[in-house]
Amino acid sequence: MFTGIIESLGEIESIEDKGGDARFWIKTGKMDMHDVKLGDSIAMNGVCLTAIELRDDAYCADVSGETLSLTSLKQLSEGSKVNLEKALTLQTRLGGHMVSGHVDGLGKVLQRYDDGRSVRFIIEAPTSLAKYIAVKGSITVDGVSLTVNKLDGCQFELNIVPHTLQETIMDSYKPGSEVNLEVDLIARYLERLMLGDRAAEPGAKITEALLAENGFIK
Repeated sequence: MFTGIIESLGEIESIEDKGGDARFWIKTGKMDMHDVKLGDSIAMNGVCLTAIELRDDAYCADVSGETLSLTSLKQLSEGSKVNLEKALTLQTRLGGHMVSGHVDGLGKVLQRYDDGRSVRFIIEAPTSLAKYIAVKGSITVDGVSLTVNKLDGCQFELNIVPHTLQETIMDSYKPGSEVNLEVDLIARYLERLMLGDRAAEPGAKITEALLAENGFIK
């Protein structure tokens, strides 16, 4: 688990093709590595990866073919900057929100424009994720815990302050950039819980009839 508060801007040192999979060496920048052990989880651009080799200033992680196909990690190359966060502990301040490091889908940056000293982004989420996004709710973009300011269908707007732009890869975003999205955990589990015993049925989903049956609509 993670908080969505980025600890460091890392950098891809090398990528080795493993016949469909890949092995990444990632420089960790200012992130303190003294308490990291082999097998620990470190989120890179919102993707939870396992450290399989360690140095004082870097770690190595294997990335499966499935992860490469479903996330923006496939676009990385040597020298690419990445958002890094170590897994939270019971002593960690939960400054963002509960983040699993499991990407739900790829979003696309549609617009970027200045608003005072901040920058606003309009991002389009996959249609299947729209129902989990709410105004003033939380969403994770490339591992960064953010608040949704506006929402219009699949498109949501973010207001990014100068500190976040400086400490994450978000300042590099431009129209067309693909970003890893993770929706709020509570929204996903709530949908599943509402199905009740029907969750065990193949293809079960929330319908208007189910909502009416449980008193959510009349």
